Amino acid sequence: MNEVVQNILNRRSVRVYSGEQIKPEDMELILKSGLYAPSACNTQPWHFTVVSNKDIIDELSSETKKELLNCENEYFKEFANNEKYNVFYNAPAIIIVSGEVNSMVPETDCAAATENMILAAESLNIGSCWIGLLAFLFKGEKSQEYLDKLKIPQGYMPYYALTLGYKKYPNPKPQPRREYTVNYIK
Repeated sequence: MNEVVQNILNRRSVRVYSGEQIKPEDMELILKSGLYAPSACNTQPWHFTVVSNKDIIDELSSETKKELLNCENEYFKEFANNEKYNVFYNAPAIIIVSGEVNSMVPETDCAAATENMILAAESLNIGSCWIGLLAFLFKGEKSQEYLDKLKIPQGYMPYYALTLGYKKYPNPKPQPRREYTVNYIK
């Protein structure tokens, strides 16, 4: 089977990591894969912030959980109230994916970049998990404080994060796919 397709079929969200830091050459390949994602009219409206400082990752998790307490989604509030829950699953590194807010479709373009990086990580046997909850932090009162702290360029907004770490366990088998999600018109 084609290697690209095999990586797509093998990829799973990984939430348990060995703790080992990502090798710089692996991180560079992952980032480069994000930079080569498709974007509307090739605007490339993304900015990636790599965080490997455990204290900062934990702080971002804690502050995101505080913001989740204010949301209307009860499921998210359960996460926020769980003392043991870490938004980033104690990963040794995260990449925050921000988009230029005045571009055509920044969330879509940043989603494509995020997926490219997740697939690149899988090809390197590095676990990842797409994290959307971080966006709540940047909708809250401390948004500007964290935009500044993370040196996110003016005019950009964080949409996603992805966790990265060497896998502690092999990927689990896939869950069955939902049926009736494809139809053909000929």
